[in-house]
Formats: sequence, C-alpha cells, structure tokens
Amino acid sequence: MAKLIPFLADAVFFPTAAKTSSTAGLPVREEIPDKYKWRLEDIYASEELWEQDFAKLKNSLPQLAAYKGQLAHSAQNLLKCLKARDEAGITAGKLYAYARMRRDENSANAKYQALTGKTEALLAEMGAVTAFIEPEIIAMPEEKLNEFRRQEQGLAEYSFYFDNLMRQKKHVLSPAEEEILSRASEVTQAAENIFNMLAHADLRFPQIQNESGQTVTLSEGRFRSFIMSPDRRVRQAAFTGLFNTYKQFRNTFAATLGGSVKKNIFYTRTRKYNSTLEAALEPDNVPLAVYNNLIATVHEHLPLLHRYVALKKQALRLDEIHMYDLYVPLVSDVRITIPYDEALQMVQEALKPLGAEYSEILNKGLTSGWIDVYENQGKQTGAYSWGTYGVHPFVLLNYNDRYDDVSTLAHEMGHAIHSYYSHANQPYATASYTTFTAEVASTTNEILLIDHMLKVTHDKRQKLYFLNQYLEAVRGTVYRQTMFAEFEKLLYEKAEDGETITADMLDDLWRELNRKYYGPDIVVDEEIAVEWARIPHFYWHFYVYQYVTGYAAATALAEQIQREGEPAQKRYIEFLKSGGCDYSINILKRAGVDMSSPQPVAVTLNKFGERLNELEKLLAAIDNA
Repeated sequence: MAKLIPFLADAVFFPTAAKTSSTAGLPVREEIPDKYKWRLEDIYASEELWEQDFAKLKNSLPQLAAYKGQLAHSAQNLLKCLKARDEAGITAGKLYAYARMRRDENSANAKYQALTGKTEALLAEMGAVTAFIEPEIIAMPEEKLNEFRRQEQGLAEYSFYFDNLMRQKKHVLSPAEEEILSRASEVTQAAENIFNMLAHADLRFPQIQNESGQTVTLSEGRFRSFIMSPDRRVRQAAFTGLFNTYKQFRNTFAATLGGSVKKNIFYTRTRKYNSTLEAALEPDNVPLAVYNNLIATVHEHLPLLHRYVALKKQALRLDEIHMYDLYVPLVSDVRITIPYDEALQMVQEALKPLGAEYSEILNKGLTSGWIDVYENQGKQTGAYSWGTYGVHPFVLLNYNDRYDDVSTLAHEMGHAIHSYYSHANQPYATASYTTFTAEVASTTNEILLIDHMLKVTHDKRQKLYFLNQYLEAVRGTVYRQTMFAEFEKLLYEKAEDGETITADMLDDLWRELNRKYYGPDIVVDEEIAVEWARIPHFYWHFYVYQYVTGYAAATALAEQIQREGEPAQKRYIEFLKSGGCDYSINILKRAGVDMSSPQPVAVTLNKFGERLNELEKLLAAIDNA
C-alpha cells in the first residue's frame, strides 16, 4: 500500500492566501484556481477507471488466494505469488491514494468518505487473503529458500525482503493467526478514523478579532498565522480559542487515543515483542538505544532551549513569557511576505547545490500538477507528500505567504523527489523507504534553504529574522518532537503497566513535559495541557522521533554537500535512489552519516548553540545602533 508521509514541525500548518467572497470564512474548493490544485487525474483520468481498477483488484484476490499452501512447492510458484502480490499492491496504492487525497480536499465530502472507506475495506480483505505469504516463507527451511533463490533469478529483487523477513521470524504468527489480524485491521483503524473526523470535520472553532479588529473564523490552518502575530491580544485569543475548543472534547479525544494505544499494545503482545517501543523500531532494525540516546542527548542540551526562551522573553520585552508567545518572531517590524510564485523561485535557487538533475526534477514537480497549494473549507490541515508507485508524487500544502510555508514547500518536495528517485530506480519490492530516511530527504532541503537565506541576506533585521527561523526550526523539530517522543514513551510505559488512560492523566503528563523542556522562564498556561488531543501523529505510535533523527542526519549531510560539492552530492543522490533496499542505518552510513551514534544529534544542538550566540550578538548590535 502507498505510504503517506506527513510533516510535523509544530503540529499545525498554514492558512490560505486565496481570495474568497467571504473574508471572514475559508473559501470553498471551487473558488481556488485550478493552477493551485494538484492533478489527481494523473492517477485516474476518471472515476470510471477507478471503479474498473477496484473491480479488477477485487476479482484478482481469489487468484492470489490460490497460491496458499503452494509456495514451498517450487521457486516458480514463490515468484509468481510475489509478483501477483506486487501487482495487487501497486493497484491498491493507486486506489487508496486517489480516494484518500480526494477526501483530503474536503473531509466533509460524504462521497469520498465513502470511497475511502470502501477502499480500506478492500485493502483489509486483500491483507487477509495474502496473510499466508510470510508465514509460508518463514516455515520453509532456510536451505530450501536459499535453493529457490539460486534456482530462480527473478527472486533476486526480493533478496532484502527475504533477509529481513527471516530476521523477524519469531514475530510472524501462523497463517490462520495472520489472517485474523489482517481481517481485524479495518476495525483497529477506528480510533484514528474517529480522531480525523472529529478534529477535521466536526470541530467548530470560535471567531476572534485579527490585528485590524476584523472578525474572522479561527481554524487549525489559520491558527499558525495568529499564533505568530505581533499583536499579543490576537495570539492569546487564538491560543485560548483553539485549545478551549479541544478541551470541550478532551474525554472523547482521550478515549480515541487510549483506543489506539490499546490496539498497539495488543499487536505488541500478540507478536511477542517485549514492548510497544521495540515493536515499532524492530521492523526497521533500529536499536532501542537510538530512541533512548535521542531523549538523553536532548536532555543534556535543554539548558540551550531554556536560554533561548529567556532570550525571547528579553527581546520581546515581556514581564512574563507564555506558551502563546513562543512562536512570535523576535523582530516585530520585519514581516516577510512571500507570494507562492516567488517561493518557487527561492526553493529552486536554494536547492541548486543538489545538482542539475535534481533541479530538473524539482522544476517538473513545481510546474506539473504535483501540488495542492491553498487551504479551503474542509481541507486536510498540515502538509504531506504522498507517492504511489508508477505515478508521480503529490504534495498537499496550506500555503499562506510566510517563510514557514516556503520551508514547508521545500520540505515536502524533498519527500516527493525522494519518492520519484526511489520509484524510478527500485522495483516495487524495495521502492518504499522508511520514515527514518524519509525525514532526512525532506529536512536536508529545509536546511539548504535556511542556509541560503542566511548567506544572501545582509540587512541586520532580516538576518535576525532568518536566524530566528533557524532556531525555531530546531526548537520545533528537534526539541519539540523529542518532547513528543518522550510523551509517547511515558504514555506507553504507563499503559503497559496497566494504568488507565484518562484525560486527566494525559493533561498532567503533557503539562509537566512542557515545564521540563521550556524551563523556568516559561508560564505554562493551563490551556496547553490539552494540546496532546490535536496531535495526529500519536496515532502512528513512536513515529515522531524520526523527525529528530532525520533533522540531525540532514544537518550533517547538508554541511557535507556544501563543503565537499560533487562527491557528497553523488552520495546523496544515491541515497535518494536507494529506497528501501537496505536497513535505514546502513543506507545513511553510505551517504556519510552514522545514526547509531548520538553524535549527529549533539552536533545539531551544538550548531543551535552557535547560532543562538550569533543571535545574541546581533540583538545587542541592533540595540546599540
């Protein structure tokens, strides 16, 4: 199935700059010009073709089922079965990507809710039908499987698949048990689906007054703009309006998150893992030490974040710095507005160090219907890139003319071009890369962009703005995502010990982590305690730590690319082409960074400290001017 790769820098994203007949509300999708919409017709030119593929896939399942009990009979049977599953997987990826992305255009659209649900049901059926494959392969004596691999050259493209499967042999159940788990997948997806419907389709946020006193409707997309407002009244109103809305449903959100946690613990124990954390990391062969070292290394560098918060309080001349003050730029008289067309040029220029071929693919993606740009009523918040094998990738944005939006564009195109390279150079069996490597490809682009802006900017106040942007990126990605990772670790430890998940327990845990991470100068407002309720990534357990490891690896790779030039550039392109042909740790080592060591995270936070020093000096120079 196609892999959805979301991005989370601070859990929410950006409002639209598109014009609407009602300035107080979001535009409906029909009001967005077509040139700012993705072209999902590149997957299916018509819904009749989608229906034909749906029927084709459904009708092919009995043929796949016919291989049950036959894989050990011959190398040819094994190859034919795997090829048939690949073909079904490619079709399933297209079906689900089309239905889900149509739904994401407007989550309240009942037609595409139904189409998505219909596809999920078929995918669950497909999973149940093919559930025998891994158990049958694992049941073979290794000598026999190796003999099959020698006999049939076509099995060579499954070499890593076989090796990885045998490594996880002890966690694969009997064919009958695997079929039961596969058939349960649609049911166990319920918690995430309920969260998405509640958060994106059903919540109604209040109206607030913007900087000019105009009454506007708050939304998740607009929250990002309001929380960065230089007008403290606006950001406080947005903060209280958003979180008090979530607070009204905190018990429901606690029940949905609790249901997701119970589901993951069930799968952990059923598959005989020692912990849910181990179950999440082990399939990618990521040692537990990577996760634990990450939290420990960030803890060692928390004094830098405390110092940054104190500096922000001083620079903003606040008696108290509250949670809603964290996002406001340090310079109120520098507001950089970047229209989308200008953003395209900035991203193209900043990514030139990646080479001419990369630039050509980037330009193609920016101009050929890959991207859905602006927010509209009911549109999925945030941003993501989604690639389905055999079709170019797609990018969802909620662009609002801010530098953050430009950075998000660079980030998501990093994901998209990673998919493009991977799909072009790997067979379907090894085309899907892990999130561990995905976040490297996206964040390298972000870092190249901010480094470029710092090089070409000479105005002191604008340079201060971009230094602030860099520090905010590290705060939002490295520190904040590690706080998320620690929250998940503590939450699952409590749940695995038998503690009941309640809204009060989640509030207390979230509140204390905010105090710990942001330090003695911050006022941890009571409203922030419910923020856990709006983080979609907690439904993809132990996912967010990879944003931090990705940022650390990207920092190292971006420096190598800028310092070494062509040799590092070639290593990087080979990394993008590698897809999932090896373990993530190994792929990154070949690219030039060792993530089994805590050093990349320490190096990244030391760079944060250096740029914090630079920011302090620049603030002093401006004050003394």
